[in-house]
Formats: sequence, C-alpha cells, structure tokens
Amino acid sequence: MLEERAYWLAWSKVEGVGAVLTQRLYGNFGSLGKAWEASPGELREVEGVGPKLLGVIQERRSQLNPEKLLKDCQDRGFQFWIPPDPDYPHLLLEIPSLPPVLYYRGQVDLAENQGKTPLIGIVGTRNITEYGQRWARQLSTTLAKHGFTVISGLASGVDAIAHQSCLAAGGRTIAVLGTGIDIIYPRSNTHLYQQIPKQGLILSDYPPGTPPEAKNFPPRNRIIAGLSRVVLVIEAARRSGALITARYANEFGRDVYVLPGSLDQPQSSGCLELANKGAQLILGEKELIEALGEIPQLDQMTPPPPPPPDLPPHIAPIFAVLSLEPLPVDVIAQKVNLDISTVSVALFDLELMGLATALPGMLYQRRL
Repeated sequence: MLEERAYWLAWSKVEGVGAVLTQRLYGNFGSLGKAWEASPGELREVEGVGPKLLGVIQERRSQLNPEKLLKDCQDRGFQFWIPPDPDYPHLLLEIPSLPPVLYYRGQVDLAENQGKTPLIGIVGTRNITEYGQRWARQLSTTLAKHGFTVISGLASGVDAIAHQSCLAAGGRTIAVLGTGIDIIYPRSNTHLYQQIPKQGLILSDYPPGTPPEAKNFPPRNRIIAGLSRVVLVIEAARRSGALITARYANEFGRDVYVLPGSLDQPQSSGCLELANKGAQLILGEKELIEALGEIPQLDQMTPPPPPPPDLPPHIAPIFAVLSLEPLPVDVIAQKVNLDISTVSVALFDLELMGLATALPGMLYQRRL
C-alpha cells in the first residue's frame, strides 16, 4: 500500500477538508489511505461531508496523485510531520484543531517536541511602542538565557523583536508562519527568516507556495498557542491578532500573562482587557522566571495509537475526538453533535474495548 504520509498530503489539498474533518476521516476509516479509496456512500457517513463537499472530494481525487505529491515534496526538500509520526509535537495532539500536515525547516529538538522543554509564546502588536520594544527585548533575552524556547509568528513589531532578541542571546526560537514555509512575509524580516533555522524552527501548516492572505493568520495563531505552555502578550490593541492567540491559549488550558500598560496607550487596551478577564500580570523579569519555574514537568507522552479500522460507525466519531487531554462528556457530545446518552453508551463501549478511560467528574480521555 502507498505510504500513508502521501494520503495526508493529498487530503490537505482538498478544499473544504480542514483539520477537524481530517481527524474525523482518520477516526472513521483508521487510515487516510482507506478514506481516499472510500466510496461516495462511505464518505457521506462521515459527519461534515455533505453533497457539495463530496463533489469537491471526488473531483480532487480524480486530479491528485498522492504518490506524486509526496515525491514532489521530497524532491523540493520540504519536510513535514503528520499526527501519527512519533516526532509530531506532542502538545499539539491535545488541541481539537491539530494541524494534519505540519511543515518544518531548521533544527528539530525531540525533547522540545515531547514537551520536556517548555515553549513560551510571545505575541503582540505590530505597532509597538518604545516601552513595548524594551520589555519584549528584555523578556525574550531573559527567557532564552534561562533555557526556554521562544515561539512567535515572524510578524513585524513584537514578534520580530522576540525572535531577534532570543537569537542574539544564543537561545532557541520557533516561528509559525501564516504562509507557505517557503514564503517570506513580511519581506523586511528576510534576514530573520534566514537566521531562525540555524537556531530553531520555522513551522507552517499551509502548503508550500501559499501566499500571505489575511484569512490565513488567525488559524495560524492556534499553533502558537497549542505549542506554548504559557503565552505572553506584550502589547495589543482591542482588535489585535494577539488577542486571538490569547483566546486559543485559554481554550487549550495554557496560562496567559500580559504586560501592564498605560490607559492612555491604545496598544495597552487589549492587555488590560485580558487582565480584567483573569490573565496574570508580568511584574518583572525575576518574577516571571519564578512563576515559570513552577510549571510542572510534562511526563513523556506517547502519540495516541491509530484507531482500529473496524470500529462500529456509532463509536468511530466519538473515538476520533478523544485525546490525551481529559474531556467532559458534554463537550464530547457537542463536538460530535450527538445527545449525551448516545455518547455515554459509545464511551462505555470504548472503555470495554480498552480504548478510553473514564475519570472522576464524567471526564474521558483516549487510553495510551
């Protein structure tokens, strides 16, 4: 059978099949190769595949050659991870919208991918003040010197300063792009784009060649939040994209810290709003490092095994949304759009099959 990785690439080229639906296809069929070969009737049984999308899938399957896609990717030197890979970043396995294909350039750190080295996200406005520049520089430098990996989005302003300061301090940094991994944006960060792979990584879940479009950047922020143990917001206006990253961080159970600022500065309004909603304040470099030192060390995690290919149709969708992160039964029901009683029966079946574990408080997680 053709290498499974080729089919992950192929499905990523089908318009309308995003991260969540890819997970459902994988969960229903146990393999994206089997999903690629599935009949229209079988695909229609997957939640989210309606008549219109089914037509798109059939058209793209007739146009795409998975084997050629994989060969072209390898010939052009593009490297990528897929969720079943043992090197896939383990923290991303916890989020519901994990990237089906994650392209990378640079130096891979397996301890980092396993969650043993904490990643700290630093985000904020492009229109940064002198005060914000100073603190973005100081905090990034301090974090790098204390062995933390700094992750940001390679944008102008806060992002660029965070990456630059980390590199200058001899630290490791990761940039998550809202373009293809081979596209430099903004062009003013060309030198930074060239330097980062020498001391870190450049990541993107967009296919190579994807241009910078406004719609690409908000989804990119989920990867920054998903990889980070803590997200620092340096400066952000009320409509800043950094607030999207903070929202994802809250959804994923990550801590959010904000740099306090003046009520007179528009760049501080978003941070003050986050603080009002419970984000912690950055009170200084020493105080931040002490707080980060209390982050518990993650045990070595093992990526969830692929589901058995013969799961009954009423169980497969529930198994597909389970992760190593415990989920309440009502949240699971909401994700699969089924009533709680139906989901509870399926979860009990998964327990009997040794594929799920029930925890106190009506919580369930995928069993290792």
